[in-house]
Amino acid sequence: MTRFEKKRIDLEFNLFIRRHFDNPRKCRSIGQIRYYMDELRKLIKQYRDSFNYVPDKAYLLLSEYNAEQKQLIHRNFVEAYC
Repeated sequence: MTRFEKKRIDLEFNLFIRRHFDNPRKCRSIGQIRYYMDELRKLIKQYRDSFNYVPDKAYLLLSEYNAEQKQLIHRNFVEAYC
């Protein structure tokens, strides 16, 4: 895969993410975060199968959703038990 093709895939991925996904910080429920994480995992698998390449931004975004999920779970735990 050439550098040009990787750049094109990265740009298309970024455009898709901006249109269809919310920023992890804007998510207010665990269900919403889990939905986006599941969709992102499917998208990563699709890119891996189709192009044998996954943009780095995909893994970064997945880790941001995971971190936000952990913070939300912790906040809910503290509110419920403290």
